[in-house]
Amino acid sequence: MENDSKKNPVYSHTDNSKVNLSDSEWKKILPDDIYYIARQKGTERPWTSKFEKFDEVGTYYCAVCGNALFRSNTKFESGCGWPSFYEPISKGSIIYIPDNTLGMQRTEVECGRCKAHLGHVFDDGPPPTGLRYCINGVVLDFEKAQQAEKKYNDGKKAGE
Repeated sequence: MENDSKKNPVYSHTDNSKVNLSDSEWKKILPDDIYYIARQKGTERPWTSKFEKFDEVGTYYCAVCGNALFRSNTKFESGCGWPSFYEPISKGSIIYIPDNTLGMQRTEVECGRCKAHLGHVFDDGPPPTGLRYCINGVVLDFEKAQQAEKKYNDGKKAGE
């Protein structure tokens, strides 16, 4: 999924300021599938994400705001039907919220920048964390490592 940054003025891989838009503002700038998952706490069907069997080296970003979420080396095959990771890229990249809906006790994970619903975290993952971040692929963007490094370095040069 390539995010249309012209339509979404908050999408950025370098700006980490918090994003707080109204529901109607989000609806105007997000594609319907992303809006449904991110803002209405929907769930994509299992085994439908292009990132489920994806193994490129790079960084996964929030498709809503561009916030860095996971490194590819923390992705693993969990068999659950959604892309799974054992560790976020940083402590602030994810927000944890108790979720007692559907008669279950779970922990919802949201983007630390825009509070988009990403999925849930469970305590049945692999070492070293023992965690499994089960993430809706619709709300993920991906950038290969070399592309990300080039953009980062170009941004630093422009800001000098």
